[in-house]
Amino acid sequence: MLKSKVAVHAVSFGLLPDDAIMLGESYLKQWKIPTAQPITLRLGAYRQPIKVVSVARYDGMRINQSLARRIGLASSATLRLHYSEKTSTLSLGPIIGVLISRDYPNLPDRPFGSITMFCKELVDGCADEGAHVFFFTPNGISENSDTVEGWVFNNAWKRISMPYPDIVNNRLTSRKLENKPNVQQFLKEIKMRHSAHVFNEKFLDKHEVFDALKSDLKLIRYLPESHLLRNYTMLKAMCSKYESVFLKPVRGSLGKGIIKITRTDNGGYQAMFTTTAGTRKQQFASLVKLFSSINVKMKTVRYQVQQGLQLIDISKRPVDFRALVQKNAAGKWTVTSIVARTAGGAHFVSNLARGGTLSTVKEAIGKSNLLVARQEAPERLQRAALEIAEGIDQHIPAHFGELGIDLAVDTSGRVWLLEVNSKPSKNDNTPLTELKIRPSVLRMIQYSRYLSGF
Repeated sequence: MLKSKVAVHAVSFGLLPDDAIMLGESYLKQWKIPTAQPITLRLGAYRQPIKVVSVARYDGMRINQSLARRIGLASSATLRLHYSEKTSTLSLGPIIGVLISRDYPNLPDRPFGSITMFCKELVDGCADEGAHVFFFTPNGISENSDTVEGWVFNNAWKRISMPYPDIVNNRLTSRKLENKPNVQQFLKEIKMRHSAHVFNEKFLDKHEVFDALKSDLKLIRYLPESHLLRNYTMLKAMCSKYESVFLKPVRGSLGKGIIKITRTDNGGYQAMFTTTAGTRKQQFASLVKLFSSINVKMKTVRYQVQQGLQLIDISKRPVDFRALVQKNAAGKWTVTSIVARTAGGAHFVSNLARGGTLSTVKEAIGKSNLLVARQEAPERLQRAALEIAEGIDQHIPAHFGELGIDLAVDTSGRVWLLEVNSKPSKNDNTPLTELKIRPSVLRMIQYSRYLSGF
């Protein structure tokens, strides 16, 4: 196998001109890189003609300091190289650009707020894997340019101009930001003009997911009955069919805005609303009255009406499961982690933002009221997560590299899909054993290498 990992060192102009690089002899022999004629050096969208100088008994690469600055490299970095004889191009990379919602330049130690630790972990993982990562916001994108203003870590966080990357990991957490014209234009241009890969390129709406997956015979068994709530007739039909139903904002997240509707013994209905303080309950004499109270909300929020399920619980607190499913170094979906989430005492949703707690799958199943198929539950959850991720790839025309898949188990041991998140939180899915660099971070880098051919 050809050696691709290379230690790159920046040296002063006096030692090496701008249009030359020094490369260890073993790399030149293995990759058949010529030294007699100029070739093209490529990093992301950056191109420059260079001459290659062979260095005996040297296991690395030296480049000029000003060239290193133009491509955002520190005085030393570990990258992968690839040489194409056909195009006479020596590529270094992969260059990974992570598109994030906001930065805080006035906080030099935490320029990305609560995800700064994740970003630093990605920097460390890239150093191990031989990749280069930078972080940028929609404000860093400029028109008519092949560069973006981004952040790199070189002993401290620094803002610099970077060439368009090989890979963009879209971690925007706001649909409003994602739909900005300059963001959409950038994503379109980087794919078409520079053949870059963008993954997690869009948000997923609840209705879109359920609508796409219900045509797949293999996946129907995981799908609770679900419809876009259009009128009273639909709500009435669902409420007469099921003991309880959930209304979920089509574009909601973190358990916000969910309403649970249950029939009461006196023929009326109870609505339970999620709030930051806990659950607010309201009684209605009839379904008509309940519907008219939420009809006002429906003018601004679209709801998905979903079959209520008899889910397992721990001491009356509902339990569900978040699977982090990622593509690996071979481009295949794999389950990186599954954690159990138990709802907080005053809540009927399990999100950590609503006071939920994390535990292992085995621990949650062991403490729960599930009486059948206990041994099979972890394996069933794994299989469901993989099949659903593959279904998303097959039925939704967008590129995803990681998905947060929320699953539940009912009291008969059956696995159900609750929702799919294309921008999984970097805190919510943390495995319960703390390692220096989490497998989820390494997998994202390895998939980026796979996509870019490094």
